[in-house]
Amino acid sequence: MKLSVAVLMAVLSVCASSMAGSTKYVSIYQNPRAGQTDFSGKKVVCFVIIPAEELRSAREETVTAELEKRGVDAIPGYLILPRQLVNDREKSKEFLKKAGVNLAVLIRLLGDETETSPATVISTGWYTQPQYANFWGYWNYSWSSVTMIEPPRTDRVITLETLIYSIDKDELLWAGRSETTNPKDIRKFVQELAKEAGKSLRKAGLLPK
Repeated sequence: MKLSVAVLMAVLSVCASSMAGSTKYVSIYQNPRAGQTDFSGKKVVCFVIIPAEELRSAREETVTAELEKRGVDAIPGYLILPRQLVNDREKSKEFLKKAGVNLAVLIRLLGDETETSPATVISTGWYTQPQYANFWGYWNYSWSSVTMIEPPRTDRVITLETLIYSIDKDELLWAGRSETTNPKDIRKFVQELAKEAGKSLRKAGLLPK
C-alpha cells in the first residue's frame, strides 16, 4: 500500500499536539559482520524517502544538520541525486559514486496511526450493600467511594524505519523501527530520533561509547 504525499507531509512537518513527543525503537537489526563503524573521514548521504522534492529537501537538511552536530560529514541526498533519478538504479549508483559517498542513512515512513484509549473509571473505595440502609451510613460510604473518570485519550503514533548502509560494501549495517508518540515539530522529532538511534548504535558497538 502506497502512503500518500499528504500523509508523508503531515509526518515530516510541524505536528500540533498537547503532549511532548516520545520516541522509542521497538525493533533493531544489527549486522553481525559490521563491527564498529568509523564515521571519521567518511562521507554520509541522508535520504528521507518522500515523493515530493520540495518536502524531501527540507527534511533531508534537518536530518543532515543533526548528524553534523554529532561530528558526521553528512550531505542531504537531494544535493547529490535529483528526484527524477531516484527510480533509476544505475543512474543513482553513478551519481553516488561520483559524489564519493561511503555510507547512507535512509528514513522512510511506515505508519501514521491514531490510537484512542477508552475512558477509565476509578473508584476509591467500596462498602457492602447494608450501608444504604440509613442516611449517615450512606453518608460515610458515598464520600469515601468517590468515582473519578479519566476521559478517553487520543495519541498519534508515527512509525519510521531508519537504515544505515555501507555503500562501499553494498551492505546493511543497522536498521531500526521507531515509534514516536505525539510529535510536536520536525526539528525536535528528528533530534529525538537521532538521539535514540545514537544510543542503539553505541549499544550495538557500531559507534564508540
